[in-house]
Amino acid sequence: MNIGQAARVSGVSAKMIRYYESIGLASAARSAGNYRVYREDDIHTLRFIGQARALGFSMEQIRELLGLWQNKRRASATVKAIATQRIHELDTRIAALSGMRDTLMYLARHCDGDDRPDCPILDAMSSEDPRQPTARSHGTRH
Repeated sequence: MNIGQAARVSGVSAKMIRYYESIGLASAARSAGNYRVYREDDIHTLRFIGQARALGFSMEQIRELLGLWQNKRRASATVKAIATQRIHELDTRIAALSGMRDTLMYLARHCDGDDRPDCPILDAMSSEDPRQPTARSHGTRH
């Protein structure tokens, strides 16, 4: 099948297929006219790469996982270690995102959201500690 068909069947865009080929993660045979020709094994590899990307693995991790997947004598402990590392990375990112969300919720609760120019959200972003709006945002009302 051609690259368009391979993209449709694998769920990986033609642009990404070309990129994966350019970095050596995927490959395809070439026809006499030098067109890419994808076999079922190539499609399976593309699906694997697509799933790994969907899980957020880096290209380096995908390269390692792909090698392990293709090596039937691999130790599953190696695969588990890579997955566990990814879980740790996700946990770190989730904690950071939760912190950002909490800060924004705190700031939004402390903003009157009216026609006055006083804005604790903007004041906090310009301060050293975003959770502590500056005195300007707590001024007296006229």
